[in-house]
Amino acid sequence: MNFPCAVQGTIFSQRKQLSDGCTNQNSKDYYLMQDSSMLRSEKSLRRTLFLSVLVSTGFFPTLYSYAKTKSKNPYDEKRLLQQNQRIQKENNAPEDFPNFIREGFEVKIVSSENYLKSNSGLIYRDFVVGQGDCPKDGQQVTFHYVGYNESGRRIDSTYLQGTPAKIRMGTKALVPGFEEGIRDMRPGGKRRIIIPPELGPPVGPSTFFSSKQFEVFDVELLSVQNCERRTVAFYSDVICN
Repeated sequence: MNFPCAVQGTIFSQRKQLSDGCTNQNSKDYYLMQDSSMLRSEKSLRRTLFLSVLVSTGFFPTLYSYAKTKSKNPYDEKRLLQQNQRIQKENNAPEDFPNFIREGFEVKIVSSENYLKSNSGLIYRDFVVGQGDCPKDGQQVTFHYVGYNESGRRIDSTYLQGTPAKIRMGTKALVPGFEEGIRDMRPGGKRRIIIPPELGPPVGPSTFFSSKQFEVFDVELLSVQNCERRTVAFYSDVICN
């Protein structure tokens, strides 16, 4: 083990320091040991600088550390489909109700060939094609509907309320997908509409829709009425016949 010994202001290492202490040597031996110590220090310093240059310049290849990543489970479509079918059965979903295979934000719709898909992404099926003219902007439509979520659970129904809904077309009072779904229906027609989230209702505490999901509506269009604005003095309203 080496300990420093001070001689004429120079710090160097000397062997057998523990037993002999700092022994006096003649000047020749002192300078030889000093030169030898300085030579070793210079060589060590050069070697350190040389290695530093090699590493910093990329002479030695960089060693990369590899970590094991958790592999994602395969998309078990069959299992998710059976799960959705079981839940819909428990909720007494109507006949030929579409199935929704959801994994996170990815949703796949499984339905029969009776359903059609529009360019906007709206999916629908006609059970009964009515008669007469399709509703136009400004006209009032009277209809019954039953709303369902992806699980086939009923979320709203005008049948249970006992009163059909009435709304004027083109006033943005309806969900975009809903208005598109009944725009080409005829009075007396019955249709199932599958509304994607981008055409669906807003979500939040003020609505009964808690998340971005597909919504399904069974609609029965009862009638279409023409409307006109009536103004009497300072009073104005719209009358539909």
